[in-house]
Amino acid sequence: MAEWFKDWFAADEYLEVYRHRNEEDARKLFELILKNIDTSKVKSVLDIACGAGRHSIFFAQNGFHVTAFDLSFNLLRIAKHKAEKNGLDIGFFNADVRNITLKKKFDLIINLFTSFGYFDTDEENFLLFKDAHFFLEKGGHFVFDYFNIEYLKRNLVAESVEKTDSKTFVQQRFIEDNRVKKNIFIHNGGKDKVYYESVKLYRKEEVITGLEDAGFCITKIYGDYTGNDFELKSSPRLIIIAKK
Repeated sequence: MAEWFKDWFAADEYLEVYRHRNEEDARKLFELILKNIDTSKVKSVLDIACGAGRHSIFFAQNGFHVTAFDLSFNLLRIAKHKAEKNGLDIGFFNADVRNITLKKKFDLIINLFTSFGYFDTDEENFLLFKDAHFFLEKGGHFVFDYFNIEYLKRNLVAESVEKTDSKTFVQQRFIEDNRVKKNIFIHNGGKDKVYYESVKLYRKEEVITGLEDAGFCITKIYGDYTGNDFELKSSPRLIIIAKK
């Protein structure tokens, strides 16, 4: 299960499980980001771990030049299809966040929807912050969206069952070894599949230290996509705006 993300993010069922993360969430976060940056100074955007491209598409639709990458070829295929359908030219490519190779720098870099904490070591996880700082133009912004672990611990649903026309999704969630883990069972007429998730739990202070050690200055912290201030016990998200 060490590199669970390779199998799970490549699965056709991934977007079915996360269908609740809709375009409205992406729009709210996009608008929140724009409120915190000087858009006149932002032309290029890098979307790290872009998934199916929800956020990349919003930026491209609003005139930004977007480059985006993900580990999953399946999610990239969906993202490219959406972009082409909307007549958008987005530079999608395949890459692992631990091995980013680019020949340019960007005015804005985003890492959204808890695309962080997947790896076994802190060194591997926090490498993302160092790379984001390196590939950011001076004066540029980095936006980081992660869950609030205090809220997560208080509101974790141990098991849920969802049914579609042909499939049943059973998700079992638990905290172990300072990681939030999930077993995902997919029942489809006798063709059963099992996938896993395992994400390291980092406190707000640990994330801030990681960003500052990478060279960032924290400018704002929000607790949800609508722009409410971060509250330790009640905020579902940890959204940090940082500047180089």
